[in-house]
Formats: sequence, structure tokens, C-alpha cells
Amino acid sequence: MKEIQTEAQFNEKIQSGRLIVAKFYTDWCPDCHRIDPFMPELEDTYREQMTMISVNRDRLPQLSEQLNIFGIPSFVVFYKGEELIRFVSRAGKTRTEIEHFLDRAVQVAGALGQ
Repeated sequence: MKEIQTEAQFNEKIQSGRLIVAKFYTDWCPDCHRIDPFMPELEDTYREQMTMISVNRDRLPQLSEQLNIFGIPSFVVFYKGEELIRFVSRAGKTRTEIEHFLDRAVQVAGALGQ
């Protein structure tokens, strides 16, 4: 999963013609670390449908604030710069919940003809 370092890099990435899933996290978040072991497998599973990126909320606080990212980890899906769907809450997330969210993101994108 590519780590985004700047707001400009983030904006460039989400403008692509591909479905982009941004995972927002922090270094100190135990729920973020709990999902780390299986995220590479999910990224590989969904590689054909989307590109996954990660954003450290503490390194890009203004971007996170603009996007109303308060609970972490949070996932936000973009296509051509537009937000399509999000999975944002303060609760921890299971692999199954994340898979359901990614499946839903693919369905939303498909419904929009992407």
C-alpha cells in the first residue's frame, strides 16, 4: 500500500481514473495495527478493481480535517477526485467488515459505470 506523504500527492492520486481507497491511520492507534497483518492480502485480492493508499492522519492533519476523518482507521473511496463511499467510525474494524466495505465500493463504482 503506497504511503501518501503530501496533500498534493494525495490530490493527484485521487484524481486518477481508477478507484482509490484511502486508509487513514495513525502510528499510535492499536486498531490500525490490528488490521495491518491482513491488509496486504486484501490489497492483493482487490488489485484489479482498485488501488489502495495509506494516509497518516497525524502527518496530514489539515487533509484529515477537510475530509472529516476523526475515527481511525477510516477508509474513504474516491473516483476522479470525488468521494464515493466511506467507512468511518471510532470502532475497530474486522477483516470481514473491511471486505464487505470494499465489495460495496466495487458495487457503487459499478453502478456509476466505472
